Amino acid sequence: MDPSVTPLRRTPLAGWHRAHGGRMVPFAGWEMPVEYSGLSAEHLAVRKRAGLFDVSHMGQLELAGRDALAAVQRITSNDASKLQVGQAQYSALTTPAGTFVDDGLVYRFGRDHFLFVVNASNAAKDFEWIGAQVKPLGDVAAVNTSSRYALLALQGPAAADVLQALTDVDLDGIRYYWFAHGEVAGVRVTVSRTGYTGETG
Repeated sequence: MDPSVTPLRRTPLAGWHRAHGGRMVPFAGWEMPVEYSGLSAEHLAVRKRAGLFDVSHMGQLELAGRDALAAVQRITSNDASKLQVGQAQYSALTTPAGTFVDDGLVYRFGRDHFLFVVNASNAAKDFEWIGAQVKPLGDVAAVNTSSRYALLALQGPAAADVLQALTDVDLDGIRYYWFAHGEVAGVRVTVSRTGYTGETG
């Protein structure tokens, strides 16, 4: 192997994808499955029933501490003070001059605890930038927790029915852009209703 070439990173489900016939391709420094049975069939499956996406390559960063809310307010364009615990919002990371850094989702895990989910291709620079921005603010720690989680997106009109059979979490009780903690098939998870395909998810 050429030592100058950075090896592709793999999600926790990479072995499963290969074992089940996923066609793996490079994407944003990761080895990701682009299709199984064919793009058209999989597109229609999501539109008509449900499809499962491995999005574990997306970056995840947590901010915690007494000044966590002030930090989120400093670096994002939306108003995180309006978030209740258990609620999420779409937002943008912006510089003090208002220029764009990246977009992503902000989850309020606790009064002083937030989770960011950002784009895979920008994750490293986003984490570096966020760390520099929040450092002067006082009691707030920024931790890259991407390696601690697998991230799956179940999308489509039958998504809730498929998932409800595997969990005791009341999915009907989760409103759009809210989330709940619980178990799916015996595994501790955070279940959020933050679909992005135009279908329920």
